[in-house]
Amino acid sequence: MWKLKNAEGGSPWLQTLNNHVGRQVWEFDLKAGTSEDHLAVEKARADFNNKRFIQHHSADFIMRLQFARENPLSPLPPQVKIESANDITEEAIQTTLMRAVRFYATIQAHDGHWPGDYGGPMFLMPGLVIVLYVTGALNAVLSEMHKKEICRYLYNHQNEDGGWGLHIEGHSTMFGTVLNYVTLRLLGQAPDGGQGTMEKGRAWILDHGGATAIPSWGKMWLSVLGVFDWIGNNPLPPEIWLLPYFFPIHPGRMWCHCRMVYLPMSYLYGRRFVGPLTRIIMSLREELYTVPYEKIDWNQARNMCAKEDLYYPHPLIQDILWGTLHKVVEPALMHWPGSMLRERALQSVMKHVHYEDENTHYICIGPVNKVIKIHTNFTFSFSLKYG
Repeated sequence: MWKLKNAEGGSPWLQTLNNHVGRQVWEFDLKAGTSEDHLAVEKARADFNNKRFIQHHSADFIMRLQFARENPLSPLPPQVKIESANDITEEAIQTTLMRAVRFYATIQAHDGHWPGDYGGPMFLMPGLVIVLYVTGALNAVLSEMHKKEICRYLYNHQNEDGGWGLHIEGHSTMFGTVLNYVTLRLLGQAPDGGQGTMEKGRAWILDHGGATAIPSWGKMWLSVLGVFDWIGNNPLPPEIWLLPYFFPIHPGRMWCHCRMVYLPMSYLYGRRFVGPLTRIIMSLREELYTVPYEKIDWNQARNMCAKEDLYYPHPLIQDILWGTLHKVVEPALMHWPGSMLRERALQSVMKHVHYEDENTHYICIGPVNKVIKIHTNFTFSFSLKYG
């Protein structure tokens, strides 16, 4: 049974400056809970699954079941019914406030904070799973129960049309559908698994043009994994970090979350790292595209984006810029003497990566750049070892 642990460390890798206050971690304990507790959890899961297309958020129900046992609710005064403004009295206000305070006391952790699910985005988990798979750490980090719950979560948030959205209430997109389909495959789900849900997901991808139409972040993740060619990505030159700060396009002038995502992305692009080509990877190359993998026009794929994902079409000047970087600048930087500048830029990027790691005690600014930087550090170590 899953149990929420609050304000606990339990690992030498977890750093803290406040004795872990506010930290929440789900842990699976086979011996936890009574038979009644297990039945309540299974009923909650079944109820959510039956209503998943209507009510997309779980409302932390499993956590609330746990807290109901740990922080039992004391008897509440009767609910106040307001018929008119004349019913709003001091006593009515005090009663209502008392009901609210007692309720919130039941879902407060022992360290004083109120835990809550960081739910909604459907593009965070895929990045973590892809990084763990590529680095060979998937089975070391995720137990079989973790994998089972991740799959349950992804199946529960699949849309009726077979796709997945950018978030749990969003319409199906190529970005969400491809990444979550790939995640399920890396976690051991078969192409025909999930009682037909995997087939529905793959059908959505192929019916909407295949994975070549995934947006740029998705192209990067698939390239790292080995199911998309790096030449099908628009350039992310790390050399931009060598520009003087007074340049208007220096990354230091970007919004912090934007630059801290593209910082490690530019390193991966510059290194062109590709993970091991396993049986699953080779199978995904066949599952995700409408044409054989070896016949894909990667140059055309660079600017492809499914209409479900397109917020604003590329202006002509942007396509000209991408084309120039891709066909003129990148070839020069990939060969001597331009490769010397590329290596210098990559070293500069890694200094920034290490600085943020150390400055934030390896928490980083957000979950997207955190998982990319895990991979960046792995790639950096790999390049030091093997060149």
